[in-house]
Amino acid sequence: MGKTGRNEQCPCGSGKKFKHCCLPKEQAGMVRTNPEAEFKISLISEIEAIVQVAAERRQKIRELGVFILLATADGDAWLLEITDSDAVQLARAGEPLEIPIDEKIETIEINWSHTYDLGNKEFELTSYADRAKTVMEGYPVKEITASVKRIKKKFPSELLDQVHVDPEVHK
Repeated sequence: MGKTGRNEQCPCGSGKKFKHCCLPKEQAGMVRTNPEAEFKISLISEIEAIVQVAAERRQKIRELGVFILLATADGDAWLLEITDSDAVQLARAGEPLEIPIDEKIETIEINWSHTYDLGNKEFELTSYADRAKTVMEGYPVKEITASVKRIKKKFPSELLDQVHVDPEVHK
């Protein structure tokens, strides 16, 4: 796992910049930071937190590994994955939706419902079910694009290529 930059959001989920949150504690030797400890952040708990932010009608973007968690001021929440541009909606108009995730120690299985595209300065979704395309108005495309670039810069492409595993191998 890559090192957290001073101006990035703190991995603890506070919403503050790392330099104003856990970096001073880390420098003082108060916080144990190793890749294993950072990775133990549960995706499910992060999803629950972003759904709560969406219920409060606040906009927030949170990066977690290859995932981007997004809450909008309209009360929508999404989980985005950057390697295949997969997406699944977590909340709609402030109301939580069923979370289609099976989180295990070794793997995380997600039933993605859409793919997303950030071209033309729009957040466009394509449904896996019927291939219908929808442009989501007012979504923070610039910020999402910046998050995707940060994540791709943080992880080597060889590692990003290994994110998806063959489901037949893990049965």
